Amino acid sequence: MSARRPFTACLAQTSPRLGDVAHNLEQHREAIERARSEEAQLIVFPELALTGYRLRDLTFEVALGRRSAVVDELAALSKGIDVLTGFVEESDDHRFYNVAAYFSAGRLLHVHRKVYLPTYGLFEEGRFFAEGTRFDAFETGFGRVGVLVCEDVWHLSAAYAYFLQDVDWLYVISSGPGRGLPEAGKEPSSGKAWNSVLVACASFFQVGVIFVNRVGWEDGVKFWGGSKYVDPSGEVRSEAGQVEAELVYAELDARDLRLSRIHTPLRRDERPSILAQLIARLTDEGSLL
Repeated sequence: MSARRPFTACLAQTSPRLGDVAHNLEQHREAIERARSEEAQLIVFPELALTGYRLRDLTFEVALGRRSAVVDELAALSKGIDVLTGFVEESDDHRFYNVAAYFSAGRLLHVHRKVYLPTYGLFEEGRFFAEGTRFDAFETGFGRVGVLVCEDVWHLSAAYAYFLQDVDWLYVISSGPGRGLPEAGKEPSSGKAWNSVLVACASFFQVGVIFVNRVGWEDGVKFWGGSKYVDPSGEVRSEAGQVEAELVYAELDARDLRLSRIHTPLRRDERPSILAQLIARLTDEGSLL
């Protein structure tokens, strides 16, 4: 890990157009071209960046199969720059998933299906999407990666699952609305809560965390942006604003991971077997379903 060179990531804080895949794909093309011109090696887009978020019945109209022309084009665009973005995936058996797809070197490398689907308040995902069932780490040219989609990160067991798989970088994509009235020039209360969980994940799981959230309005809902990179010490190194679509760049350095893990050897001292025993006991007792 220490031999890996630093790399530049582009945080593409976009404002997708609801249900308009062609328009949103053009946003991707333009952002990827700009990121390449800045010599970024990775670009990360928000949750459902190809479709917009509040889809409801449009879900089934905008869904993409893994062999669709749009997915093929995204793969082609990943030659020379890795690409992580979100869309609706239609499976071969016609289930629909909110996914984060990672493209590299001209191919689709990994797909994470969102596990935790918020269905409360203004959120309706459980009505339209099927649940993912796995948190699988994967290897990239920059290190070992785990991907989470929005609500996933609020269940700390999700990031812990990646911690147990020795990931270096955690990429979190979101379509998070702003909630709570902020003071002038400050973040909404939802933004403060997001900062807390992102810093906690970076610090306790000793990973670099990229968070990319969208901006814009849909159906009266405002999305607050605030995309950022948090280093393994919990320090925010790069950050976008809360209103405008923009590209923000962050330098990620594996040497920061090494220093964090030397100073506080949480990974060395972790004992997941104790947790496994507890889960097994609670399952036997019927406390866990």
